Amino acid sequence: MPADDQAFLDVLSALPTDIVKYSNDVAGYVDKHVDQIAETLRDALTKSSWVPDQFRPQPPLPTPILAVPVSALEKVQDWIAKHKILVGVVVLVSGTVAYRTYRASALWRKKRRARRARSGGRVEVVVIAGSPALPLTRSLSLDLERKGFIVFVVSNSHEDEMMVQNLSRPDIRPLGIDITDPLSAGSSIDTFARYLQSPHAAIPQGKRHHLSFKAVVLIPSLNYTTSPIATIPPSSFADLFNTHLLQPILTIQAFLPLLTARLSPPTSPETKDRATTPKVIVFTPSIISSINPPFHAPEATVCSALSAFTEVLTAELRPLAIPVTHVQLGTFDFSSFTPAANSRLLHPVGLLSAPEDADALPWPDSARQAYGRNFVSQSGSAIGAGRIRGLRGTALRELHNAVFDVIDGSITSGTVRVGLGASVYGFVGRWVPRGLVAWMMGIRRVDALATWQGNNGGASGYGSPGEGPSDGGEAGSESFVDVPPLEPVVDANVWKEG
Repeated sequence: MPADDQAFLDVLSALPTDIVKYSNDVAGYVDKHVDQIAETLRDALTKSSWVPDQFRPQPPLPTPILAVPVSALEKVQDWIAKHKILVGVVVLVSGTVAYRTYRASALWRKKRRARRARSGGRVEVVVIAGSPALPLTRSLSLDLERKGFIVFVVSNSHEDEMMVQNLSRPDIRPLGIDITDPLSAGSSIDTFARYLQSPHAAIPQGKRHHLSFKAVVLIPSLNYTTSPIATIPPSSFADLFNTHLLQPILTIQAFLPLLTARLSPPTSPETKDRATTPKVIVFTPSIISSINPPFHAPEATVCSALSAFTEVLTAELRPLAIPVTHVQLGTFDFSSFTPAANSRLLHPVGLLSAPEDADALPWPDSARQAYGRNFVSQSGSAIGAGRIRGLRGTALRELHNAVFDVIDGSITSGTVRVGLGASVYGFVGRWVPRGLVAWMMGIRRVDALATWQGNNGGASGYGSPGEGPSDGGEAGSESFVDVPPLEPVVDANVWKEG
């Protein structure tokens, strides 16, 4: 057979296969589009209102869905997939709480003991610059002495020295410094420095060792008057700044030469390990100074000034590698330091107690009308007295542990908040609007004010109970509020009993 005929026969034999292929493609394409057109037409006729009901096609029956049982794990996975943000927040909060709880429990169980010499004698010295009459000074002194420190309490008078000696602890000793006399204060610091440089022995004829100066703890005075600014005499402000602000500043100033000078070079490996720079720890109440509530001008002013002073002191001592830690305190439980528990701490004139406020005089009638109602409301509010009502203060052990951790270097932060309400009030003072805080304390607008009577009105002044501002005596008498005599409010002081 010729080659041309064979090629023609090959083409003819391939035609059926191509025809079948192309016909199948065309049929599939037509079926697909015909089905789509039919479905579109059926939907259009079903939704058209002009088509009679007997000619309107019925909608297709829904495809039956078979219910497959879902396991509990699959349900949890589906819920997590739908609430990813919520799950992330819960995991983050739970992890933070667990970590902080574990860390707090580990710190609580930490063994805290001061270093001792090889002979067993005490070698680490801590100075507490605070009034021995304060429960915080006594509790901290006893705790540091129990942990193995030699504690010196700064005493400004013979009565203070007697109170320190009445603690009946051989390693809690008074350190007499008259800060009002710079020459005398400098002489006292020189004597204390020579004591630190001299070798000591734990027992007579025992091996001698040198002492290591570890820290100065500043505890300012804490008796404040709660009253409107208008009723506080100028002399009270002057006395307040001298005793509560100037005295702590002068105390730190007296110790600065001792802090910034190396007492004696280490002479042995034993003393070389303890040749560390002393630390400065400043305590201030943080609740009132965080929110600056009405009628607390003395405490808010002094504590804010001490905080600013601490910041400046930190900036000056940082280049000298002297750490300064600002401990902001909340409310603590001082139930173990009630007068009954400390009846042996007797003052020459009787049991130690908070001093009377000599300027706590009755308010003028004008001040009662202007400030009385808000003063009573604020004093009785849950957050206005500087504490959280219904909750006991934090245990003193937490404060003692924090101080020890600062001294031994476990805590290196410049600011430490300890005590119930310290962190909460700090957050409130920083982020919550002042108006809302005042409203929560019960502060309300005063619309009725007394008429100005000048300085000749005396104590009764304007707005006396028999005279109203404009509505007569009866309306004026209704605007007065019975304000108790001005005394140091116990609940407003974070250092008092919880």
